[in-house]
Amino acid sequence: MIVDDEHTICFAMDDYFTMRGFQVDCVQQLREAYGLLDLHSYEGAILDLRLGGSNNLDGLTLLRSVKERTPSTRCIALTACDSAEVEAEALKSGADVFLHKPQPLSELAEVMSRLLSKQRSG
Repeated sequence: MIVDDEHTICFAMDDYFTMRGFQVDCVQQLREAYGLLDLHSYEGAILDLRLGGSNNLDGLTLLRSVKERTPSTRCIALTACDSAEVEAEALKSGADVFLHKPQPLSELAEVMSRLLSKQRSG
């Protein structure tokens, strides 16, 4: 699952991860993300922490919800927010990795592949 409110980022990640062999659901809004969580469990999620162009951190609430529903889901928190407090809160909320935007798509895919590989092997 990929959640990012920026259309171009969502489109690029969806295209890139699909090309790399991942099965991807990519959405731009919180309500869409919660709708997907009601229907599916995910091995991995890449979540933007600031959604809807606001200064709030709705992505943290979504991250907590993902981890409550499926604790085994590997989560990457991805944000342009450069704050040690936000990073600490994301990791406390269940993020396996915290990354700052922008990130090369190849790096995101590599990080997710490592997380999923670690999950499957142990």
